Amino acid sequence: MNTELLPRDRRILCAVSGGADSMYLLCRLKELSYDVCAAHYNHGLRGAASDGDETFVRDYCEREHIPFRAGRGDVRAYAGENRMSIEEAARALRYAFLEQAAEEMGAAVIATAHNAGDNGETMLLNLARGTGLKGLCGIPPVRGRVVRPMLGVTHEQALQYLAEHDIPHVEDETNQEDGYARNRVRHRAVPALESVNPAFLRTAGQTTTLLRQDEELLTSLAEEFVARYGQGNTISAQALCSQPLPIASRAVRLMAGRELSYAHVQAILKTARDGGTADVPGLTVGREGDRLVFGIKPAAPITMRTVPIPGQMDIPEAGLTLFCTKITDCPSAVHKKFNIFFFNCENICGNIMVTARQPGDRLRPVGRGCTKELKQLFREAGIPSWKRQGVPVLRDEQGVIAVYGIGTSERAAARPGDKNIIKIEIVRL
Repeated sequence: MNTELLPRDRRILCAVSGGADSMYLLCRLKELSYDVCAAHYNHGLRGAASDGDETFVRDYCEREHIPFRAGRGDVRAYAGENRMSIEEAARALRYAFLEQAAEEMGAAVIATAHNAGDNGETMLLNLARGTGLKGLCGIPPVRGRVVRPMLGVTHEQALQYLAEHDIPHVEDETNQEDGYARNRVRHRAVPALESVNPAFLRTAGQTTTLLRQDEELLTSLAEEFVARYGQGNTISAQALCSQPLPIASRAVRLMAGRELSYAHVQAILKTARDGGTADVPGLTVGREGDRLVFGIKPAAPITMRTVPIPGQMDIPEAGLTLFCTKITDCPSAVHKKFNIFFFNCENICGNIMVTARQPGDRLRPVGRGCTKELKQLFREAGIPSWKRQGVPVLRDEQGVIAVYGIGTSERAAARPGDKNIIKIEIVRL
C-alpha cells in the first residue's frame, strides 16, 4: 500500500462499502496506527442487501471503536433527473457524501479502496471506448483530497490479508453479473490477458505510472502556453494553431474547463483556424479576430422596425440608438463613417426599416465597384458569424440600402449637391 499518500498527523476518512478491498483498507490503516474514521454510502439499489451492508459496516466500526458516518440517496431518481447512468449517478452522490462526511469528521483526506484490478480495468475500458493519453493513465492516485493508496494492491492480496487476520467482509452479488461493462472486462478481458502474462495487473500499473508522468509533463507545457497566450476566456487563435497537437488539444481542454471528446477538440481547433463557431457540451466557442472566445453568447437577432423620419429609435438587441433627420445640403465628405448614412430621398422606395440580415442579402457599397453578399462583406470586415445577427441592416422595399459597420449602397446614396437628404446615425447607448 502506498502510505506516501497518507498524512501521518491528520485524520483519514476511509470510504467503506463492506467489501473485501475497503475492509482491507480500513483495517490496514488502523493496524498502521493512522487516525482513521469510516463512512458508508447506501445507494439503495439492492434493497435489503444494501441495508445489510450498511448495518455490517456500522456494527464493525462500533466494535472496533472507529468513528462512523452513513449516508443514503435515491440513485435511480437522481440518474433520471440528471440524465445520467446509474453508475454515474451513484458515483456523484457517493463522492458528494464523502466530501460532506470528511468536513463533519475533520478528515484531511478521503481514502478509497480502488485496487490494482480497478486500475487495469479502467485503462482497458477507456481504451475500448476510445481515449487519449489521459484515459490510458487509469485511476489517478490523487484527485483533490481523494487518495487511492491501494492501486498497487490486488484483490487477491486483500482477501489473503482478511483471511489471515480473521476479518469479515460482505460480498456484493452484482459484482458477479455481466450487465455492467466493468464486470465483463473483469471476468473476461483481464483473465485473457493474464493468460498471456500472469503479472498483467502489475505491469498495467507500471504502464499507467509511466503514462501519467508523460501526461503531467504535456499538461504542464499546455498550462504554460495558456498562461502566456490566454486572457480571461480568450486565447490567441494563431498561437494555438502553431502548437503541436498534444499541446494544443490540452490547451483547448484547459480553456474549456471541462472534459471534451476528440471530436469536440478538433471542432474547436478548426474554429481557431477557419473562424465560425463550435458547439461543445455546455459551451459555444467562436473566433473574433485573433482571439478564440470560450463561452460566446450569439447576438440576439434585431427585430424589424420602421425608421421614423425624422425621429429617434432604440435598437436594444444591439445596444444601439438610431437618430434620423432630414437635411437639405449634402456634406462634401459623405460615406466615410460606417455608422452615419446619407440617402437621397428620391432613391428610397417606401419606408426604411432596420432589421437583422436576411438570407440572400446583397450590397453594392459606395466606392467599391462590386456587389457582394452580406456574408462575404461581414467576413471581410472581420465580424464573426455569431455577432452578425446583431448588426443593424437598413433596407427599403427594394432591398438593402446600408449596413452598420460596412457602408451605404450605391443605389440609395446621396451625392454632393443633392438637396433632399435623409441622414441616419447609429450610435452606442
